[in-house]
Amino acid sequence: MTFDTLAPAPPAPAPLAAVEPPYDCPRCPRLVAAREALRRDNPSWWNAPVPGFGDPAAWLAIVGLAPGLHGGNRTGRAFTGDHSGALLYATLAKFGLATGSFANRVTDDLALTGAIIVNAVKCLPPANKPTPEEIRTCRPFLENEVAALPNLQIVVALGQVAHQSAVKVMGGRLPKATFAHGAEHRMPDGRILIDSYHPSRYNQNTGRIDDAMFEAVFARAVALRQMS
Repeated sequence: MTFDTLAPAPPAPAPLAAVEPPYDCPRCPRLVAAREALRRDNPSWWNAPVPGFGDPAAWLAIVGLAPGLHGGNRTGRAFTGDHSGALLYATLAKFGLATGSFANRVTDDLALTGAIIVNAVKCLPPANKPTPEEIRTCRPFLENEVAALPNLQIVVALGQVAHQSAVKVMGGRLPKATFAHGAEHRMPDGRILIDSYHPSRYNQNTGRIDDAMFEAVFARAVALRQMS
């Protein structure tokens, strides 16, 4: 029996389904091997490229690194099932970008409005560390997602890998766009990229990022949109 026949139903319709990688994307051999091992060990998990989640009419896109083992890789929804989603979705709700209640599972009634979440790397990388080649190989999917958002004005990149992919996808140049928490970069097409540390458990526990720091990034995004 092939893994396709074992594929669980997606947790929700993907807002950008036409440009997402297939369930059995073959592009990165190391990630494919990790995925197949997880499908054998945890057949009820999603264990596949995690699609974008949110509003296809979004003005704001949040770019993450990659699915977490017990987060998106398990549930099939970005930032759901692990620690980082609590801060992200609470912050989005605070700024009117999320409705419903986030219960850290795909059966909750969470929905995003005006925002969408996508990842620089769509599949789970071992130890949460994709290789440079895997990041490059997956970038066309991020590029297609960004291109499919007609109302996109502002992108928030969560961490340096997401920042680097977002800069390249948006036509910028990395020597001129250095990653730093809260840094703003105007891209050649006029859209704005804002950097944030990733809201991972590690970053929160070590104090690298806290609620106020994270909320300030989204407050700035909202303010920039209101000024445009």
